[in-house]
Amino acid sequence: MRSPLRRAALLAASSLALVATAACGSGEDAGADDGVRAVASTDVYGDVVAAIGGDRVEVTSVLDDPSADPHSFEANTRTQLAVSRADLVVANGGGYDDFMQTLVAADGSGAVVLDAVEVSGLDAEAEGFNEHVWYDLAAMDALAEEVVTALGEIDPAGAGDYEANGAQFRAGLQELIAAGEQARATTQGAGVAVTEPVPGHLLDALGAEDLTPAEFAEAVEEGGDVSPAVLQETLDLIGSGQVRALVYNDQTSGPETERLLEAARAAGVDVVPVTETLPEGQDYLSWMRGNLDAVVAALSA
Repeated sequence: MRSPLRRAALLAASSLALVATAACGSGEDAGADDGVRAVASTDVYGDVVAAIGGDRVEVTSVLDDPSADPHSFEANTRTQLAVSRADLVVANGGGYDDFMQTLVAADGSGAVVLDAVEVSGLDAEAEGFNEHVWYDLAAMDALAEEVVTALGEIDPAGAGDYEANGAQFRAGLQELIAAGEQARATTQGAGVAVTEPVPGHLLDALGAEDLTPAEFAEAVEEGGDVSPAVLQETLDLIGSGQVRALVYNDQTSGPETERLLEAARAAGVDVVPVTETLPEGQDYLSWMRGNLDAVVAALSA
């Protein structure tokens, strides 16, 4: 939810938002004495790069704070400096983290830039496009392949390491994709409601039917007001018996989402929390495995 509280939290934390998520390695062929540097828009993409880059790549994630809103993020000089020194920049794209485009355009350093939406072949202009593509496992597989290629070109001496790490990471993704395909037999057509469209790609892969009134999810995501009529329509949906689960963004809250959570619990509807950034102590693969298992369990009940 794009609330004033979240915006205030972001501004207060922006000076601390730049966090390294992997150690710097040797990177002898990277064109810099101190190794390969990568900058990712969020810690989700930072973790993907770190998994592939290993100790040869220093990864900086611009946003790793649950309260940070990429739509309203304002970069500071530290962020610009990190981008100016980067060999590789990874962003979500599709309008989610436009601040990265601004930083790259202002820098002009010639870093390799990977846009997850573009790499995956998704159409950001398509009606109903969901920008939260890190919940699309096939899109992340395509991105991982490009990260392997880019790092190998930046640092030829480490190409073998990147290929091995990338193969391991992508094997993990393929296991998750296969698990989702297998689960689809029990989740196909299952009704679901969401507080925001964050998990949309995962739900689509499982064949779930999102019955949430579009006006509700859009208003919550954009921090707008939910009209009483739309709120009541959504509450009625929760109590109607049409949905097996309410999947909600655990990193945002507000009166409307709290009403939905209360209604779901009262109606005996399973409640499944998801997040936009990595929970503490998890990597991308373990995080997505947990999300997949939780959603499948709820929709298969």
